[in-house]
Amino acid sequence: MGIADPDGEDRRVLTRLERGPDRVWSYGEDADQRADVYLPGTASNRTTVVLVHGGFWRPEYDRQHLRPLAAHLADRGHLVVSLDYRRLPGDPDAAIADVRAALTALAGEPWLPARAVQAMGHSAGGHLVLLVAADPPGALQSAVALAPVASLMEADRRGLDGDAVRAFLGSDPSTRPDLDPAQRPAPTIPVAIVHGQRDSTVPIELSTLYLDALDEQPRPTLVALAGTGHFELIDPRSVAMADVDAALDVVAPPRPPGG
Repeated sequence: MGIADPDGEDRRVLTRLERGPDRVWSYGEDADQRADVYLPGTASNRTTVVLVHGGFWRPEYDRQHLRPLAAHLADRGHLVVSLDYRRLPGDPDAAIADVRAALTALAGEPWLPARAVQAMGHSAGGHLVLLVAADPPGALQSAVALAPVASLMEADRRGLDGDAVRAFLGSDPSTRPDLDPAQRPAPTIPVAIVHGQRDSTVPIELSTLYLDALDEQPRPTLVALAGTGHFELIDPRSVAMADVDAALDVVAPPRPPGG
């Protein structure tokens, strides 16, 4: 992130958004089965947001690059749980199993207050969120997918990120339709997709192909952002963040009076 004024408001905002988590939660024995927990910065009963990071499922990318987004959401009053998950080339089932396991384990955690649970995933994390939304585990009630890899077949056809889909699956995507959101049933919970029209990392056509492939109604809503690329969706200082915040609010279950 750039800093326009190191001694002014931008410096203070950057410091706040780059703060570390309040605690680290383990939902399994593996070193990657960890999550950063950010406590809400304001007194509210907004939702718990489970963040799922991207990075094309590659081992070198972890949850740390979502820390500014996690801090931003906590400042809005959300309790944030930012997941890592196993990223094992050729073993895609480990990643989806970990996301499901974390969402299931959350329901039994005594430190977690009684809040509605939403998932938010970016890029490859958006792919994982769309998969779990079709068969939601635990207390998951809604989801937001940011620039998701929503069609593995199309991502593979385009060779995104150096044939990342084949590296993730260990095979041709036609052999794993169960892991392709565009070949799965529609989500059974409210879902919003936010995608930039100038995204060259994961083109918006993957989201439109996914929506076109769904027969069930109602389908997820797509918020297409003109002039927006891939990483603006996780940068709290981007103008796109207002649309990301709004998407979470739109699909969130109603809050009780006074919340």
